Amino acid sequence: MTIETSRRGFLAGTGSGAVAIGGLGGGLGGGLGVPLPAAAEAAPALAAPARLQPFDMADVTLGEGPFLHAQRATEAYLLRLEPDRLLHQFRVNAGLSPKAPAYGGWESDPLWADIHCQGHTLGHYLSACALAFRSTAKPEYRQRIDYIATELGACQDAAKSGLVTAFPDGAAVVAAHLRGEKISGVPWYTLHKVYAGLRDGALLADSTPARATLLRLADWGVVACRPLSDAQFEAMLETEHGGMNEIYADLYAMTGKADYRTLSQRFSHKALLTPLAKARDHLDGLHANTQVPKVVGFHRVYEATGDASYRDAAAFFWKTVAETRSFATGGHGDNEHFFAMADFESHVFSAKGSETCCQHNMLKLTRSLFLHEPRPEYADYYERTLFNGILASQDPDSGMATYFQGARPGYMKLYHTPEHSFWCCTGTGMENHVKYRDSIYFHDDRALYVNLFLPSTVRWREKGAELVQETRFPEEPRTTLRWKLAKPTDLTLNLRHPRWSRTATLRVNGQVAARSVAPGSRIELARRWQDGDTVELQLVMEPGFESAPAAPNVVAFTYGPLVLAGALGAQGLAKGADIVVNEREYGRYNDGPVQVPVLAGDPATLAAAIRPGARPLEFTLAAADGAPVRLIPYHRIAHERYATYWKLAPAQA
Repeated sequence: MTIETSRRGFLAGTGSGAVAIGGLGGGLGGGLGVPLPAAAEAAPALAAPARLQPFDMADVTLGEGPFLHAQRATEAYLLRLEPDRLLHQFRVNAGLSPKAPAYGGWESDPLWADIHCQGHTLGHYLSACALAFRSTAKPEYRQRIDYIATELGACQDAAKSGLVTAFPDGAAVVAAHLRGEKISGVPWYTLHKVYAGLRDGALLADSTPARATLLRLADWGVVACRPLSDAQFEAMLETEHGGMNEIYADLYAMTGKADYRTLSQRFSHKALLTPLAKARDHLDGLHANTQVPKVVGFHRVYEATGDASYRDAAAFFWKTVAETRSFATGGHGDNEHFFAMADFESHVFSAKGSETCCQHNMLKLTRSLFLHEPRPEYADYYERTLFNGILASQDPDSGMATYFQGARPGYMKLYHTPEHSFWCCTGTGMENHVKYRDSIYFHDDRALYVNLFLPSTVRWREKGAELVQETRFPEEPRTTLRWKLAKPTDLTLNLRHPRWSRTATLRVNGQVAARSVAPGSRIELARRWQDGDTVELQLVMEPGFESAPAAPNVVAFTYGPLVLAGALGAQGLAKGADIVVNEREYGRYNDGPVQVPVLAGDPATLAAAIRPGARPLEFTLAAADGAPVRLIPYHRIAHERYATYWKLAPAQA
């Protein structure tokens, strides 16, 4: 494997950022689940179309609960941000006067000048506004997309180039990178965010300016990259470059332009693709979220080309990361890097584990794979990571988001500031909480798949049907689904029996219709449904634990799909101390008076000793000294210290 250059390499020993990419899990077509906008009539049929289709987010309504609360907090943040401040350096580079001062942090901090991350936030912001528009239909989001895309188009006109950048040295670093010169920074990584934001604006908000600016930028990329030999291109890809292969595969799906498909293949890093396609895991030591966006792109290139090696690489990567390299929360990595799982115990308690961007991108990959092969393990991983990674990443009060979600005992979650941080996870954080409705339901020609137990309603226009899901999950392990039908309709309802539930019982109109004793499977109900028919799914949630084979005495306790965290209180923490500017300071906020309880004994015995508390989803467990330890879902932890993993002491005699 070649040694890759990432932002971690530029700030070795000080902390850094990670890749994050815009848009939705499966890319265009089947992935986005929206009609292609006008002027896309020439879009080709994909060589490897998906088996399932998502529902348009505009046809899914989210009900009251923590996910809708998180969406509203992000919506408010998006509307507080000022597009002209995000556009500042783009206009400067084009020779135009800026209309507002630049934001701080990664957007203008001199420390990041050589890393060339300036401008990444604008791309994420476009994606987030597009997702928010599709979810809510509020016109202010499309107005912002149109405005930003028009301004970027003006920058293209002024610079007489399709390239738009906010880098302090403008296009020079990109030109040097294309010439094969040694550079400081990751320009393609940042440009990818702009491409993705414009793509999402065009497809999710039907923004004509976004489409025009995107295609001009895309054509610039084709011309700029054409002179590179295959060897030169592969050498360029040793530097972190986001999901550029995904973007050009998406552009091919939008337009049918063969140059875009070719460039998607050229942007697919063979040093990673080749071993993965042969089921070889060479990930130890690699910068984790440099790899995940490439693999999301591999699967998208498979859809565009039909080349099975891309599919095989993506599926194997998912299997090794999700099933053998992930923590109980669905996150992975230490200090942004994959580590050998034989060394699990020496990494699990890091303050810099589970980078939130990695979880964002792993869910994109999971969703894309699921659309082609709706395996229960994909849905189980998605649910686990959505609750314990994505929902858990947002401060429920301020709406700000985490960078890392480390398992250092006695640690606390740290969130970005509104205007002076703009980490990579600030960008993916903008997107995460306005796209919850994109993966609750899927369908094929005859069946509706219910993948997540969230209060929501989906409208299946082609069938003249609506399905209303009423649930208090995870406070209660059941959900009720009610059909609204214009006429009796023959449909199959496909429901998950999650791997965390010993049994699953289905009742139709109050009568038992099916029972399953096969955790990690699916239950199909095929019948002629009548308006008002109801289906109740009853599951079983109980305490459990997870550990890694290399460290069986290091455990995380669970309740159904939820990771239970020890809630250790806020002693010594000033209000607002968890809102920080500098992500490199992660790991230096653990000072102060905190007593982490000691747990002793066998993991299974301890899990069986967990007792319900006074309120839903609150539990207690006796520490080694007999004192009660309060356990609550990790996604509810905020503004206090916690422990998710415990190193168990031997049982006391």
